[in-house]
Parts: sequence; C-alpha cells; structure tokens
Amino acid sequence: MKWKLATVFLGASLALAACGGGNNASDNNNGNNGGGDTAAAAEQIFQQNCSSCHGKDLSGGAGPNLQKVGSKYSKDEIKKIIENGRGSMPPGIIKGEDADKVAEWLASKK
Repeated sequence: MKWKLATVFLGASLALAACGGGNNASDNNNGNNGGGDTAAAAEQIFQQNCSSCHGKDLSGGAGPNLQKVGSKYSKDEIKKIIENGRGSMPPGIIKGEDADKVAEWLASKK
C-alpha cells in the first residue's frame, strides 16, 4: 500500500512540475543579449522549469543530481535529454533557445 501511495505522489509531483513551467522565462530577457546574462538567464529558466525535480542547488530529488552533469555529458547530449526526456522526465519541458541556454549552462557544471 505504501508503494502505491508513493507512486501516486511521485506521478502527481512530476505532472505538476511538467505543467507548471509555462516557458515564460524567455519573456524575462527583454533585450539582454550580453554574454554574462546568458548564465543568469539559463539558471532562471532552470529554476522555473527543472528545480522542482533536480533541486534548486542541482542536488537532485525526484530527478538526478546535476551538480557535475557537464563532466558526464556534452552540451549537445544534455540538449537531447531536455528535448526527448529520459526516464520519468517528460520531453520538451524547455524548448528552443531556452533549451540551448540551459544545456550550455549545465554542461559547464563539472
């Protein structure tokens, strides 16, 4: 019975996390195209869309720890995971240019 309850809770958490992103992070970058702003924008996109599963400090939770993900995967590999999903992570939580920014930011985590 405990496993059923845990499964329902985890499923509901993932569904809410996937639906809650809204992909509005690109609206917060009004005209800021400087290189230093890219990391800040990527982190903000991550916080809005991914931190509920991967932790605000990338330490993990329902999703894996990402603190050193760049030492395991390249930017392109991370982008493919973002686009296609993996395991219980649904595909397409972040799209387009935002996915590129987050993939580049995560690839720098070594």
